[in-house]
Amino acid sequence: MIQIEHLNKTFGAITAVQDVSLSVAEGQICILLGPSGCGKTTTLKMINRLIAPTSGTIRIAGRDTAELDSVTLKRSIGYVIQQVGLFPNMTVEDNICVVPNLLGWDKNTSRKRAAELLEVVALDPATFLKRYPCELSGGQQQRVGVARALAADPPVMLMDEPFGAIDPINREVIQDEFMRIQRQVGKTVLFVSHDIDEAMKMADCVALFHDGRIEQFGTPDDLLARPASDFVASFMGGDRIMKRLRLLRSVDVASQVPPRQGGSSSAQLVVKPGDDLRQVFSQLLGRGQDWALCNDSDGRFVGYVHQADILARLADHTTHGVH
Repeated sequence: MIQIEHLNKTFGAITAVQDVSLSVAEGQICILLGPSGCGKTTTLKMINRLIAPTSGTIRIAGRDTAELDSVTLKRSIGYVIQQVGLFPNMTVEDNICVVPNLLGWDKNTSRKRAAELLEVVALDPATFLKRYPCELSGGQQQRVGVARALAADPPVMLMDEPFGAIDPINREVIQDEFMRIQRQVGKTVLFVSHDIDEAMKMADCVALFHDGRIEQFGTPDDLLARPASDFVASFMGGDRIMKRLRLLRSVDVASQVPPRQGGSSSAQLVVKPGDDLRQVFSQLLGRGQDWALCNDSDGRFVGYVHQADILARLADHTTHGVH
């Protein structure tokens, strides 16, 4: 869906982005990760030509964006920023309808679309359509921002640290909500973040930037298990093995092999198939237990989750860090 080839951006004598190439398949979330000033936001803004590239090629669905009218290009791409950017003098409904109105949609069609999208982002249209941004919480404003970006049903969404201004507890909630929305709408998303946990949780693929270049591009597990350089290993942190556990679910290691009898006398831990293994492993250690029972939401037996099997799944982890 998105192909970037040898992209460069200079500002006078300063090189902000240097020889960036990556490819993102349709329906994937690609997170541009890295420290401040590494070129990730500049790269994002070149995709919808908020910043003009110095050189290189950007293709969306096979079309070179340099050959497209810049206004048409911007209107065809959803864009979500950290501070949301809702128009304070417009209602929620009017904010969502901005791009459909610019595209000449019928007024009734635009307003119907706004109501539908509020339901998608789990906000009641009857309650929120006529409210103004100042009447919303930060998390509610962010959901409206996502709805606005989806209004014209764009194939691609660009998101520049969209959850960075939200407190950690609510950030987890809205991340989960966005993942639910993504499963429903299946957009191709490029997402700037400096938060490693956010990237590991949400990304199908990650481009880790350093000094304007991509230091490594791959799946979250690639970066955690097989860092390509000392910088990648250092940036991902010394707890990479525990971060990898978050990528796996109980069902990934559930076994039909029954545990040995004995051990702790406390009530046996019961987990669900979708629970991440970092949480399960921590609970097992805290309880002094070697295994957990895995049942589905209806209480049906799925298997046993053994500590040994969790550790075995991490056997390809390179203790020295860099391949």
